[in-house]
Amino acid sequence: MSARILVVEDEPGLVLTLEDRLRAEGYVVGVARDGADGFNRASAEPWDLILLDGMLPRKSGFDVCRDLRAKGVKTPVLMLTARGQVSDRVVGLKLGADDYLVKPFDMSELLARIEARLRRDAAPPGSAIPNTLTFGRIQVDFRRAEVTKSGAPVELSGKELHLLRYFLEHPRATLSRTELLEAVWGYSTVPFTRTVDVHVANLRRKLEDDPARPSMIHTIHGLGYKFVVPA
Repeated sequence: MSARILVVEDEPGLVLTLEDRLRAEGYVVGVARDGADGFNRASAEPWDLILLDGMLPRKSGFDVCRDLRAKGVKTPVLMLTARGQVSDRVVGLKLGADDYLVKPFDMSELLARIEARLRRDAAPPGSAIPNTLTFGRIQVDFRRAEVTKSGAPVELSGKELHLLRYFLEHPRATLSRTELLEAVWGYSTVPFTRTVDVHVANLRRKLEDDPARPSMIHTIHGLGYKFVVPA
């Protein structure tokens, strides 16, 4: 069955482009041209993914995302917005967005992110993890995008948080850089292998007791990385 995608966007040219391309890719597409209509359709109809503009008439995309989560709607939200500052991305993720793409964007990147998101949500039972987890001295609330270590807040970027979640969803599995790029960043090829290495180094620095001798995120030479959940 084709995935159903709701596009909440008020720019006519972009709406037409998204409708045509998504339908050409085989998706069922619905459109809402303001935030209030978007919220109503997202709340009342079954969707597999919501593409949500940040700046909308009648109700902003940020408010739509917040109110959907408050109402218990768990449909994945990919925000599309011209507001590219880090603070805006953090706000969007904290309000419950699953991903964030800054305008203008390349259509191939958007399609790759949509495919990655839908694959993740179609994962077999047992691979999902709770939104709130405690392991070792670390506590994670994925819905709030909050991480603490021994009670002290740890600032993770959106991609670092997504990478941590993917590691936790696949404990003790050897994960290649290609798989991580595809699952976390939505890349179908490997343009920058250092992307994964840099984010892994950041996670180690922020979460490991001794980043030089990591006990959680292990390097498997020639293959990738393995996450070992501490007791």
